[in-house]
Amino acid sequence: MRQIFEAELTQLGDDLAAMSRLVEHAITNAGIALLTADLQLAETVIADDVAIDAIERDLDERCVHLLAQQQPVATDLRVVVSALRMSATLERMGDLARHIAQVARRSYPRVAVPNSLSGTFTEMHEAATRVAKRTTAVLTTRDLEVAQSIERDDDLLDSLHADTFTALLGVGWNGNPQETVDVTLLGRYYERFGDHGVSVARRVTYLVTGAFEDTRAGR
Repeated sequence: MRQIFEAELTQLGDDLAAMSRLVEHAITNAGIALLTADLQLAETVIADDVAIDAIERDLDERCVHLLAQQQPVATDLRVVVSALRMSATLERMGDLARHIAQVARRSYPRVAVPNSLSGTFTEMHEAATRVAKRTTAVLTTRDLEVAQSIERDDDLLDSLHADTFTALLGVGWNGNPQETVDVTLLGRYYERFGDHGVSVARRVTYLVTGAFEDTRAGR
């Protein structure tokens, strides 16, 4: 019986990693679609979000079943509850990638990002992609150094998000109303994506150490 339960716990971890890999593809492709006005790629990201949602529903159902049938305690309970939390977080990250792709689709054939902010959003795209890759890595390795690197990329995304507000409020901003809305939304989507990556990193840290704490500690 214990072997079956441990196999189910292992499968939860595998499914979270699979979900994270889909998120990784989604944010990478959404950013490319945004920066290059690639309509087909944007449509692909939007359509593929269904697969992320499906994994979350299946994983959550199995977590609830394990809680009801196995009544886990101590470390096992932490694993199941953390899986529930992380699946919701990863699903939200997928939604944010979809939102970015939807902005790209709505703006087609125009590139949604004004030329004056293309550098900022290129950096945001690169940082978010790193967050996604490192989220997958931390789920598969439980490496706390990787968790800390996610925090650093989130700090960069926060800084770049602030830069978008500086640009929007500056006297040199001459974007039209739609560009202003798009920049505001996109900056928020990327900033929140980083926050969710940090949430996963902290949850993994909790699984490893038993303490839910800021992974910036000691830096």
